[in-house]
Amino acid sequence: MSHCASCGACCACFRVDFSVHEMEDMGGSVPSGLAVELTASTMRLRGTDHSPPRCAALTGRVGQKASCGIYEWRPSPCREFEEGSEACTRARARHQLPPLDGAA
Repeated sequence: MSHCASCGACCACFRVDFSVHEMEDMGGSVPSGLAVELTASTMRLRGTDHSPPRCAALTGRVGQKASCGIYEWRPSPCREFEEGSEACTRARARHQLPPLDGAA
């Protein structure tokens, strides 16, 4: 089972910017209302522009029982994020979580 199902560190660590074409009202799947417009072509998931960031779609407690409320409809940066990657390790460290087994 993926550690991502309970971690959520990445969702509370990074800004998430993506194309407006990924928005539901533009033919994509990201629910309207969960993103703010940055430019005419770029959106950002709500909450990820805060300091510290925390995606508005993240539920639960990071590192214990966290989940994405829009997992099936999440934007491409979330879909492309790799469990155990360097970015994952940095996000986990920011939340005082150990790296995943086999990750550097």
